Amino acid sequence: MPRQLISSGSPFEAQVGYSRAVVQGDWCFVAGTTGTDPETKTMPEDVVVQGRNALAVIGKALEQAGFSFADVVRVTYYITDPAYWDVMGEIAGPVFGDIRPAASCVIAGLVKPEMKIEIEVTAFKG
Repeated sequence: MPRQLISSGSPFEAQVGYSRAVVQGDWCFVAGTTGTDPETKTMPEDVVVQGRNALAVIGKALEQAGFSFADVVRVTYYITDPAYWDVMGEIAGPVFGDIRPAASCVIAGLVKPEMKIEIEVTAFKG
């Protein structure tokens, strides 16, 4: 099966040389996605809003690839402050509460100081 590349239209995709998602066979790998508002292209200050925005972009990429959140088997959260873990339920709970993929959370610096969370997922259909 040929590789399928999914773009979200982010200028970083062409600049850095990556795809929002890559489908290879029964797998879909969604790149780390930050919380820029997909409509206004602005970065909200609130980490919960950033996380929800990231998941909206991820959901759209999964849909374009023929997958859904129900197919997600792995999720990694990158947060810039350990205190953000306390609100992770507000961000991820509504999306992954019943799906319960394997998950990791890493405290890390992100590319720009206004970025507070980045999320990446792997989905499988088989």
